[in-house]
Amino acid sequence: MLNGKQEVPPVTTSASGNGTITVGPDKSVSGSITTTGVVATAAHIHDGAPGKNGPVIIPLVKTSENVWSVPAGAKLTDAQHESYRAGSLYVNVHSAANKGGELRGQLRP
Repeated sequence: MLNGKQEVPPVTTSASGNGTITVGPDKSVSGSITTTGVVATAAHIHDGAPGKNGPVIIPLVKTSENVWSVPAGAKLTDAQHESYRAGSLYVNVHSAANKGGELRGQLRP
């Protein structure tokens, strides 16, 4: 689940998102998220613990209206996989109104 409350700092928005991102044993990444109530300008997977912002590690691709998908062949590095296992990767959805991010959701291993 993605919402504005998880953003750092929190964002007041009625928009939301949900989806599934899967990390395979070979560190491959797949999946997509669907947003509601936001005109998204970009979406990414970032490396950052809850309550902290971090760098983009995988840009997501808009595959249809309100759907952002992991590009084919995406893979985590060893360090990024350790972050994932520690619960420190998140999905961030950006909008014109909230360039730093309107929706955020931590990935759970």
